[in-house]
Amino acid sequence: MELLFERSRSGRSLINIPAAAVGDYQLPEQFARRSPLDLPAVAEVDISRHYTELSHHVHGVNCGFYPLGSCTMKYNPKLSEEVAVLPEFTQIHPLQPAHTVKGCLEVLGLAQQYLCEITGMDAMSFQPAAGAHGEFTGLLLIKAYHHSRGEGAQRTKVIVPDSAHGTNPASATMNGYTTVNVPSNADGGVDLDALRAAVGPDTAALMLTNPNTLGIFDKNILEITKIVHQAGGLVYYDGANLNAVMGMVRPGDMGFDVVHLNIHKTFGTPHGGGGPGSGPCGCKAFLAPFLPKDQIQRTADGYCLSQPGQSVGRVRSYYGNFLVVVKALTYLLLLGADGIREAAQGSVLNANYMKTRLADVYQAPYPGFCMHEFVLSLEQLHHDTGVSALDVAKALMDNGIHPPTMYFPQIVHEALMIEPTETESKETLDRAIQVFLDIYHTAVTDAESLHQAPLHTTVRRLDETRAARNPILVYAPKKD
Repeated sequence: MELLFERSRSGRSLINIPAAAVGDYQLPEQFARRSPLDLPAVAEVDISRHYTELSHHVHGVNCGFYPLGSCTMKYNPKLSEEVAVLPEFTQIHPLQPAHTVKGCLEVLGLAQQYLCEITGMDAMSFQPAAGAHGEFTGLLLIKAYHHSRGEGAQRTKVIVPDSAHGTNPASATMNGYTTVNVPSNADGGVDLDALRAAVGPDTAALMLTNPNTLGIFDKNILEITKIVHQAGGLVYYDGANLNAVMGMVRPGDMGFDVVHLNIHKTFGTPHGGGGPGSGPCGCKAFLAPFLPKDQIQRTADGYCLSQPGQSVGRVRSYYGNFLVVVKALTYLLLLGADGIREAAQGSVLNANYMKTRLADVYQAPYPGFCMHEFVLSLEQLHHDTGVSALDVAKALMDNGIHPPTMYFPQIVHEALMIEPTETESKETLDRAIQVFLDIYHTAVTDAESLHQAPLHTTVRRLDETRAARNPILVYAPKKD
C-alpha cells in the first residue's frame, strides 16, 4: 500500500482551520524551525482510506484467534472504554487538590481493595507504567527492605528459574542484583534440590510466576517459598499468568511477599502498540512503608493520599496511567467475584481442550494437566521434515490465526506456546485445532510449501533479523 506521504499532492488539504480567537504568538527564534515542516498534503477522503486500509492489515483480538502465549491480550470490553471517556475522568488534572477529585481517588481505592483481595496482598501502587516496570518496582521494595534491616550489602543475588520471563533477570540486573539461574525438574517445576543449593545469606529474593511459562502450576510452591524465607530472602510473584488462578488461589497465600500485575492481560485493558500500560505493584503489610509516594488510603471521610514513611520515591509521574485503572475496575465490577473465578476456569478449560486435541499429533514435552497455556515442541517434526516452529507460525497466518509465541521458553526446543484465553468459543477452538492438524499433515506430505508461507498475507516472509537490527524509521521521499 502507499504511504501517506506517497498519497500527497501539492495544494490538497484535509481541513480548513478557523481563525484563532486570540492573537498570533511569535515563537522565540531559538525554537523556530529552519525549514518548513514536511507534512503530507491530502484530502479528507485520502486520509480516511489510508487508515482504513492500514486497519485491514492488522490482526488483533477483534479480527480473529490470537493465541499468543504468556502475555495474551484479552478482549477489551466496550463498556470499559465508555466509562474511561466520561468527562469526570478525562477533564481533571493530576495537580488538582485532593478534595476536588474524590471520585477519582475512590476509583484507585476500590481498585486497590479488589486487587489486594484477589492477590492476597495488603497494599498496592498503580504508579508502574507496565508489567516490567512493576517488576522493577517490586524489587525496589525488596532492596529497600533489606537495607532497612542492615542487610543491603549482604543480599546481592536474585534467584530466577530457567523458565522465567526474560524481564525477570533484566529487572534484577537494573536493581544491581546478580541473577542465579535454577533449573526445572522433570515435571516442569522448580528443582527443589537446586533451589536449596542456591539460597543462602546472600539471597535477596526469588522471582517466580505460578503457573509458570510452561503453563504448569508448581505443586511444590509452599515448599519453594518456605526455602527462600528460611534463608532470609523474599519471594516475588510475576503476575503475567495470574489469569489462570485469579479467584481460585492467591499469591499471598502461597507465600509471596510482593507481586506485579499485568492488568492488560488479566483485567481486560488494552495494551497493544506499546501502551498505555499499567503494572500495579502490590505487597504484604511489612513492605508497604517502602511503596512509591502518594499511596491511596481510606479514611472516615473517604479516600486520600498518604506518603509511606520509607518510600522508594516516585517511579513514574503522578499516580500512574489512571484511565487504564478505570478500565480495569470496570472489568472487575462487571464480572464480580464469581465472574473472575469463571474467567480463570474458562481459560484453563480452553487450554486443556486444545492441548488434549493436539498432543496426539504434536509433541507435548510436559504431558498432563496444564493451566491457561501450554507448550508444544516441534523438535521431532523439524528433525523429520525440516519444518520448523517458524514455518508453522507463518502457515497459521495464511489461515487467519495470529501465531503463538515461538521459541519460548528456551528450555523447550522448537517451542510454540499457545494461550487460547477464556473468551474463545468451542467452535473457534475446533477450527484452530483443525488448522494445526492440517498444517502438520502438510509438513509430512509437502514440507516445501510451508517454507514459503505465508502466501496470502499483505507481505510475505520478511527478513526479521535485519528489520530488528536495521529498522527504517524515517521516510525518505523518492527522487525524480
